[in-house]
Amino acid sequence: MEKIGFGALNWLTLGIYLIAMLGVGIYFTKKSGKDTDAFFKAGGKIPAWAAGLSIYATTLSAITFMSTPEKAFLGDWTYAAGNIAIIAIVPILIQYYIPFFRKLNVTTAYEYLEKRFNVSLRLLGSLLFILFHIGRVAIVIYLPTLAITSISDINPFLIAAVIGLLCVVYTFLGGMEGVIWSDVIQGIILIGGALLIIVYGVVNIDGGFETIINDAMKDQKIVSAEDWKWSFAAATIPIIFLGSIFNNLHQYTASQDVVQRYSTTTSIKETKRSLWTNAFFAGITIPIFYGIGTVLYSYYEQHQLLTEGFNTSALVPYFVLTTLPAGVAGLIIAAVFAAAQSTISSSLNSMSACVVVDFKKRFYPESSEKSNVLLARYVIIITGILGVGVSLFLINTNQSETLDLFLSLVGLFGVPIAGTFALGIFTKRANAPGALIGLIVSAITCYILQQSGLISFFFSVFAFFSSFGIGYVASFFFPNGNKKTTGLTVFTINEEYEHEEAV
Repeated sequence: MEKIGFGALNWLTLGIYLIAMLGVGIYFTKKSGKDTDAFFKAGGKIPAWAAGLSIYATTLSAITFMSTPEKAFLGDWTYAAGNIAIIAIVPILIQYYIPFFRKLNVTTAYEYLEKRFNVSLRLLGSLLFILFHIGRVAIVIYLPTLAITSISDINPFLIAAVIGLLCVVYTFLGGMEGVIWSDVIQGIILIGGALLIIVYGVVNIDGGFETIINDAMKDQKIVSAEDWKWSFAAATIPIIFLGSIFNNLHQYTASQDVVQRYSTTTSIKETKRSLWTNAFFAGITIPIFYGIGTVLYSYYEQHQLLTEGFNTSALVPYFVLTTLPAGVAGLIIAAVFAAAQSTISSSLNSMSACVVVDFKKRFYPESSEKSNVLLARYVIIITGILGVGVSLFLINTNQSETLDLFLSLVGLFGVPIAGTFALGIFTKRANAPGALIGLIVSAITCYILQQSGLISFFFSVFAFFSSFGIGYVASFFFPNGNKKTTGLTVFTINEEYEHEEAV
């Protein structure tokens, strides 16, 4: 397929966006350099709506921006059950998890693991997060760059380097406050860009919405009766919803990039509001991003412009560059990279928080705040360059399978760690040796089952409960590992939580 020219006006639009993001980082430089509280928690003064939009932008990567419409284009809206799962877990987060993170005033999620279990689990959780997110930064840069450059004449090395290194600069300068306000801008561009695609798609379809609805009903492009069946081997609505519950529990309870935002607001009530704000955006994502796929299905059914063997992962940028006016197309491509940048900048800041708080401050508590912030900035540079370097290597060699294997192996611990958090919060008898055994056995078992393909979409459910169950049972064999759990389980925190609310 012949590649499409990007055009001077599109380059200008994209350039203005990138410079604006750099400006946000520069603006917050002075505020972020005072101490680690300012650099990692934004001084605890972020409005709830901004924190919520930041969580949303962080969890919606550029890969999602393109793959969600692709799923609706090729199939239907079945995977929207994953978005509904985000809304469903908010009451659980508010009732059982947020009080712990706020009461303990943690900077990283893994501080709770030390308080409840021991330092080994804290370090393991933190290290796994860092390793996974170095690889994730590379993938988040690589995949959208690959998709866009597969249908355009944009230089992939240039765009990957600029997008990645610019994230390093404004995260380095602005700290968490800069990251969050950048996320807000990027989130608005994301949603606005998606709505523009829908509008242009509808306008260019003969019959407009009526045609889209007729096509969707005729070809079952929303949901079908088959989507509601229980099948552990197929991607049906009940299985996707159930699996997404536990995948999201990992992201919202055991992944530093999201948990870190809980401490950026002024109070527990504001944190609750931020989660409901995020849930609102997760909800409107369904008609917007799945709607793009349905609109583009009708558009290309009518216009027959896609060649056989077309790479549907590039569907959205292809439509943007061939249909939208110059300048507007540049804005939408900026939205795709905005999704990437919000994920990258959050990962960089969160990894630096883990290194400084879970390692340096944990073992050298007397270190000065100035040196801690300086280390955080060095970590951002190092991890950012590593991520960009790996992404450029992948672009040059197209050897993504090795990195995919690395991410899948490290990622095997993701949901089991969420099970470890739940084990600490919801039981009093669990202890460190038992929790560690549960985590390791669960990850190994999940790997074996994943390779055999036996549990498919039920994978995260098994991963969570195996970690929880094995950890609980194993704890009985190590009675000497028990420790005082006052204020660290649901059975002991409520009174203190109510007191904090009253104050």
